[in-house]
Order: sequence, then structure tokens, then C-alpha cells
Amino acid sequence: MSGVSAGTVDRVLHNRGRVSEDALRKVQDAIKDIDYQPNLIARSLASKKDCRIITLIPSFKPGEYWEEVSKGIDRVESELSDYHLRIERKFFNQYDKDSFDASVEELKNEEYQGIIIATLFCGSTFLLTRQLDKKEIPYVLIDSYIDHTNCIAYYGTDSYKSGYIGGRLLYENINPDDNVLLFNIISRSRGSVESTQVSMREKGFRDYLSQSGYKGRLYPLSLSTEKPDYNQRVFEALFERLANEDKPTRAGIIFNSRVHVPAKYFRENEIKNFCLIGYDAIKANTDFLKSGIVSHLIAQRPEVQGYNSVKALFYHLALNQVAEKVNYMPIDILIKENIDYYNNYI
Repeated sequence: MSGVSAGTVDRVLHNRGRVSEDALRKVQDAIKDIDYQPNLIARSLASKKDCRIITLIPSFKPGEYWEEVSKGIDRVESELSDYHLRIERKFFNQYDKDSFDASVEELKNEEYQGIIIATLFCGSTFLLTRQLDKKEIPYVLIDSYIDHTNCIAYYGTDSYKSGYIGGRLLYENINPDDNVLLFNIISRSRGSVESTQVSMREKGFRDYLSQSGYKGRLYPLSLSTEKPDYNQRVFEALFERLANEDKPTRAGIIFNSRVHVPAKYFRENEIKNFCLIGYDAIKANTDFLKSGIVSHLIAQRPEVQGYNSVKALFYHLALNQVAEKVNYMPIDILIKENIDYYNNYI
């Protein structure tokens, strides 16, 4: 169609070698006329080279949030397995920065073409991205966006905005001078460790309350995932203290996927008429949403994040396709009346 050799077309398509202006114009016109798209199957199978991608995400137990991210990774790996995609999974403890740093250290001895990074620890993630930039290894970020990196793409929510929305949902269910509980989770061995995403959500939440004229008090409350007896003592001490307050406490929020931890205490102690807000539509949380103990869940489609992040990185490596750099997930607001219709893969 263009009237030039196959070699010239190849140089134009792959942007390599010198091509005359006349030949370049002819090939580009032909590409436009037929809406040419590269054939992923032909190109990948012809290369016969494995594309090895590493996913660096938190370890998880069945039913936890990061299992949903992993399901998306599994799905895209299965779909692209015939195209020589190979995924190496590396895990770290989401409550332990040292665990993340140790995994990064192991990467120095690995050979891979790209990496997916869960950005729970902002400082350590930033240092890793600098190392990857020097090696010219492309990377995709998930969970929370980090400025001033050269990631080829980010998949996740706007963490600040999701916290801001959490503030609005809660504020609409209280009086301006009511007290509010801010729950966080502590690890048995590491104490309280906040991820990048959690910190940004809390900032958005606090900013909304500040801008809306909130006049009450915020009470931080640390709970454990492993020690229900400890949680019982913490709650008893808190409610004894709050009994002497002149303003009621009838709302609380947690900025990660563990709202089922305080919800369990509320159920066992028959605490009602309390607005409890959490994040992520995992079963442990949706059960409490359906029963009415949790008022709202704010969800972010983790399986989509896992799927799209790997796919974008593979297409970048295999086809030199450029993805949108920032890809925000929908911020889904779930209540008991709509949870049965929610599909987090749409």
C-alpha cells in the first residue's frame, strides 16, 4: 500500500533506523487508512522470549483485601500465558517496613523486565523507584499514588478524595459537636504502622470535617487483629471515659479494610445507633454491612487494580504501548441495600 519495502515499514513501526521523509509519510498514510494495529499474538509468539514481571504486594490470608488484588493478577497471567508472560510474586508484611525493605534487597539479585509495586511505605517505595529508574526498569504503582516518580502507570483510588468522601458520609450522620472515633489497627509485633493510603485517607477525612465546621473531638483508638481480649479492654476503658463527656459519641471510621474488627465488638456488646464506616468490600466487612452494624463501605475494586496494572506493564514491554499514567478507580459507596448488586470487577 505504501510502495516501500517491508524493511522500511518495520523501521517506521518500531521507530528504529533512518527513514526518508517521503517514505515515512507514505507508511503513516497507509497506517491511518487501514487503522493498523499491531498483532499482539504474532509479535509475542515470534519473539519467543519470556516477559518476567515481579509483583511486590503484601502477604495475605484467605478473605483479606490483598487476596482480591492477587485474583486480578492471577486472571491476567492466565489470559496472557501463551504470550510468554511469567509473573514472580514477592510478598511483604503490610505492617512491617523492614519486611518491605528486605524484599527490595532481594530484588537486587533478580532478573526481570518490570515490576508492580504496592506503595504502602512511601519512603521505601520512592527509593526503590530511583533504583529502577537507573536500571531503566519500568514499574507500575498500585494502592496509592506517589508523586515525583517515573511510573508508567498508577492504578488505584484517589486516597485523599476517598477519605474526604468518608468525612462527608460520617458528618451527614452526626451533629457538628458529636465526638468521633478514629480506629486504626496495630500489629502484634510492630505496633501501629500507617500505610501511605491510610495516611492520605485520614488527611482527606480531617480536611472535610475542618472545612465543614465540625466542633467535636476525635478520639484515636488502636485495635488488634489478633487479640480480642485486648480490644475488649480498650473499648471498656474508652466508653468509661466517654461516659463523662457532655457530648455523645455515635460515629467512627477506620481507613483500611479491617472495619470488621470494631464491628465484631459492637455486635457482641449490642451497641446500636452508631454510624460505623470502613473500606473495602471483602466478605468479613460486607457481612457486617448487611446486618446493619457497619453503615457504609467505601470500595475501590482491588481485582481490577491487580489485573490492569499487570496488563499495562506487559503491553508496555511487549508492544511499547503507553498507558495513561494515573488511572483512578471508581470510589464506590456501598450500603446494605445495594451490596448484593455490587460487582467489584466492572
